[in-house]
Amino acid sequence: MRFFFTIATVLLADLLLAQAVDIYGSVVDAKTQEPLIGVSIAIEGTTNGTFTDLDGKFQLSVEPGSYNITATYVGYETSTRTNLIVTSRGNDALNFELQSGVTISEVVVRANPFQVNRLTPVSLQKLSPEEIKTYPGSNNDVARTVQSLPGVSGSIGGFRNDIIIRGGAPNENVYYLDGIEIPSINHFATQGSAGGPVGLLNVDFIQGVELATTAFGARYDNPLSGVLQFDQRTGNPRQRQTNFRISATEAALTTEGPLFKGSRSESNTTFIVSARRSYLQLLFELLELPIRPNYWDYQFKVNHVIDERNTIFLTGVGSIDDFDVSPPDDFDFEQQSSLEQVPIIQQRTFTAGLGWRRRLRDGKGVMNTYLSTNLFNNDFSRYQDNENRVGLVFRNESREWEQKLRYEYTRFLGPWTLTAGANLIRADYDNITTDNNNELRFETDIDFFRYGFFTQATRSLLNNRLDLSVGFRLDDNTFSRESNTLLKTFSPRLSLSYALDQVGDWRVSASAGRYFKVAPFTVLGFQNQAGEFVNRDVPYTSSVHAVAGLERRIGQFGKVSLEGFYKYYSNYLISAEDGISLANKGGDFSVLGSEEVIPEGEGRTYGLELLFQQKLSKNWYGILAYTFFYSEFTNLAGEFLPSSWDNRHLLSFTGGYKLGRNWEFSLRYRLAGGAPFAPVDTEASEATYPELILDFDNFGRSRLDVFSQLDIRIDKKWNFNTLALNVFLDIENVLGQNIPFPPEFGLARDNNGNLEMPRSLVQVNTTSGVVQPTLGIAVDF
Repeated sequence: MRFFFTIATVLLADLLLAQAVDIYGSVVDAKTQEPLIGVSIAIEGTTNGTFTDLDGKFQLSVEPGSYNITATYVGYETSTRTNLIVTSRGNDALNFELQSGVTISEVVVRANPFQVNRLTPVSLQKLSPEEIKTYPGSNNDVARTVQSLPGVSGSIGGFRNDIIIRGGAPNENVYYLDGIEIPSINHFATQGSAGGPVGLLNVDFIQGVELATTAFGARYDNPLSGVLQFDQRTGNPRQRQTNFRISATEAALTTEGPLFKGSRSESNTTFIVSARRSYLQLLFELLELPIRPNYWDYQFKVNHVIDERNTIFLTGVGSIDDFDVSPPDDFDFEQQSSLEQVPIIQQRTFTAGLGWRRRLRDGKGVMNTYLSTNLFNNDFSRYQDNENRVGLVFRNESREWEQKLRYEYTRFLGPWTLTAGANLIRADYDNITTDNNNELRFETDIDFFRYGFFTQATRSLLNNRLDLSVGFRLDDNTFSRESNTLLKTFSPRLSLSYALDQVGDWRVSASAGRYFKVAPFTVLGFQNQAGEFVNRDVPYTSSVHAVAGLERRIGQFGKVSLEGFYKYYSNYLISAEDGISLANKGGDFSVLGSEEVIPEGEGRTYGLELLFQQKLSKNWYGILAYTFFYSEFTNLAGEFLPSSWDNRHLLSFTGGYKLGRNWEFSLRYRLAGGAPFAPVDTEASEATYPELILDFDNFGRSRLDVFSQLDIRIDKKWNFNTLALNVFLDIENVLGQNIPFPPEFGLARDNNGNLEMPRSLVQVNTTSGVVQPTLGIAVDF
């Protein structure tokens, strides 16, 4: 017995006492992607460090904890990864990309977590994987974390993942996953827009998020407000590892590792794959709520290094969404109204892409080729009786299928970096729409091509203190019969950034550009009662951006910046029936754009944005942002009206503090001014119920109350030899503040749920201000 007790004690001690672990990574030239030899890798506050080898790789042995790690190399800007969390299991590769341009006489060994992007020197925000995984109130939803960035707000009530940038509409953004475009990043997405209640990207895949709200690179087509780039990590090339995460709404399993490794220390081929399953439907059933959202999603990436100059990868993401209803056991007027009005949604999405990166010999350039396909199936229905699915009111059965090819060639000619390329998209759209309230039914089957060309040039001047970028792109399609579209979409852009002092503590930047967006499938494929494509010749919507800003570095890890911005829109689509700009729609559960439109709208958003950001230093980090702006779009009469996103004031703070023994406390506070809304036309809605008709003639005359919410999160990590454990408590709306919504209506009923005759609509007393705690567990082994 004593022998077995001794063995058990030894095994338990081995399990509980985590020892030092190896972290590894690589350092490359940010421009040429060539590996850098002899780069100094140092851990802040310690004497621990190393140098990169002949392949630009390094390895360090450290105790589990949180670190700032710096890469320093003569002739390059020093780069620092802050708040790097090292655990006993599940660590990712630590990769640096250093920007050249610092001469020997100017070398200052100084941490720099805010490197300037020469293509997008203003209005660019980045999130590290550590920031994404610990965002309070996000419930590990990558899409939701973006809403806390400067100038970004969500939809009315804050219950959806719409990304509304500086007063622009939710459908004005484009999304890329490792250079592969994805149409939407949410479950139960609004067709024609992009938002939904839950993100579909797995947080355990994401290496970083980059949001550009102006000065978009010429390679991106179709953005009017923002470009959101999600960078995925590659699988572990050394060993298999698995992550299991469970929270109040979903469970996720991610596994990764090397393929065909053999006896080598690292494999040239890696994989990472995940699956997530929601059990919101079970939670809502326990709470006796009438809605039943149910979803799956999956994600994968295989990366293969062919040789020192060629790398290919295959990546994909998909979802299976089913939204149903079930009546509560006891009658409740609010729940009954919700049951009657919510749509029945079934969606299937899939995006897969193949990417090939080739470095030219002697560091002369880079070629990138992307081939991808994306599929979006949407079955969206409303019934007089949702429970039994009888009495069809509206149904949209549609399929959007695209195949895309994009080629980019970058050449380094002395101080210039020249990039040129083209993209080709085959678009196939099928739709069957039944609208019984408007006695309309049509079937659409259109198949056409979109194509574009782009070029961009960048260089540094004045002893590398001035960065210059200039470029343009052209876009066209074969569906529109409008002539000379390619020339009409000429899209120039110019960016400048100048360091006012030798070390770059003060920097002034500016950009100006013109951007275009083609109409959504729902608009192009709409037919009137005569079967005519009445929107076939709508021109591309245009947006002109002008931004200027001043930035000041504070110490090693802080910065403050002030930006002024102005956006002007032309050829914006206006609803022929409602007389209101489509910029005011898309933040709800509907089908955006399935109607006749008039492309004569204008719009403008403008304002100031103040930002303070502190990377991890002395155990704390944070980002505080305030945006004051106006957002206005014209109606059919040509009058500028405040838009649905005209909050005027956006204030956000997200920060955290590292406590001892792997405890971390973080919080997020958001405030948004009251947004305008369109009231319900109760008289017209009585005839069309459960579809409610909004009174757009009175749009903007009333505003919601101010939205304000505080979320907190507490994380505790344990590091064992065989696994790493993270337990977190995430509490949304800690103060129980009321969430503003426009007045809601339902059919008048007695206390037993029987309809009162004659039928009439009465206001629903909606509940809000609910505190939502979430307990989650993540295990790496």
